[in-house]
Amino acid sequence: MLFNLENLYLLGFVLLKIIILVIPLLLIVVFLTYAERKVIAAAQLRKGPNVVGLLGLLQPVADGIKLFSKESIFPTVSSKVVFILAPMIAFSLSIAAWAVIPVSDGLVISNINVGILYIFAISSLSVYGIIMAGWASNSKYAFMGAMRSAAQMVSYEVSIGLVIVTVLICVGSLNLHDIVMAQESVWFVFPLFPMFIVFFISALAETNRAPFDLPEDESSLVAGYLTEYSSMLFAMFFLGEYAAMILMSGMATILFLGGWLAPFDYYLFEMIPGIFWFALKTSLLLFVFLWIRATFPRFRYDQLMRIGWKVFLPLSLFWVVATSGFLVVFDLLPKGGA
Repeated sequence: MLFNLENLYLLGFVLLKIIILVIPLLLIVVFLTYAERKVIAAAQLRKGPNVVGLLGLLQPVADGIKLFSKESIFPTVSSKVVFILAPMIAFSLSIAAWAVIPVSDGLVISNINVGILYIFAISSLSVYGIIMAGWASNSKYAFMGAMRSAAQMVSYEVSIGLVIVTVLICVGSLNLHDIVMAQESVWFVFPLFPMFIVFFISALAETNRAPFDLPEDESSLVAGYLTEYSSMLFAMFFLGEYAAMILMSGMATILFLGGWLAPFDYYLFEMIPGIFWFALKTSLLLFVFLWIRATFPRFRYDQLMRIGWKVFLPLSLFWVVATSGFLVVFDLLPKGGA
């Protein structure tokens, strides 16, 4: 009986951590759509949402009500089961990846030793939701958008993987908590600045964000893999994209910006909870996501592939070799590790 009570206690504790992390995450995903419209409006000298609620803050709520109340339309010749599963997979994977993300010291759902491999596996699986959507829609526009997205995500995952390998060489552990604590003296963004740039640009391509939003090229593909979707199924793809943006910004914060660590060792900074610093750094990176969309035009697909295979892949591979050589020559390789 005691054993069962202990199990129930542990289960309840894990569920509580999931609720504490997931509910704020969902709210952030929803209001990130509002922030994006405000940032783009400011870049274009417009007001943006300003009618529904104070300063337009209830606009995402109004959009959600509208999408929930709309009828879901299914193409007559579509594979309906796969058609419905695709957005569910895309959205759920973006949320599931947060299971191992430490937002503060000790505040993580599961602090596993191979956390970075879990993140990489989840991000690799996300392409299946898009491929399923393109195939199940039975539309040439949707299928071409899905193929573009698959090729794009696979191409830039190679660069992201090599960037992560560079960080892991410096840390000697696959644990995300260890990666953050290894940056107590200096954040990795300074010695590995080129890799930070490669990671961030690759994250834009990985999440199909401008200027790499070729899968949704409206001038040639209408809306790409989203063409046949409507109502809440469309909203789940939409929210999945924004959840993926937050995830990649959080990963960049952990890998290069010291995670929840304060920027300086001042007493007042150290009194501030670590989750505040993590949220601040992630928010700044999200702002750059939005800023880039408001600033740069869309790339051509051949330019997108050339950057990934002819620029980022050789550069990241060179940096892995150079970092390894530097650490070996100066006897700076981390001792131990997971």
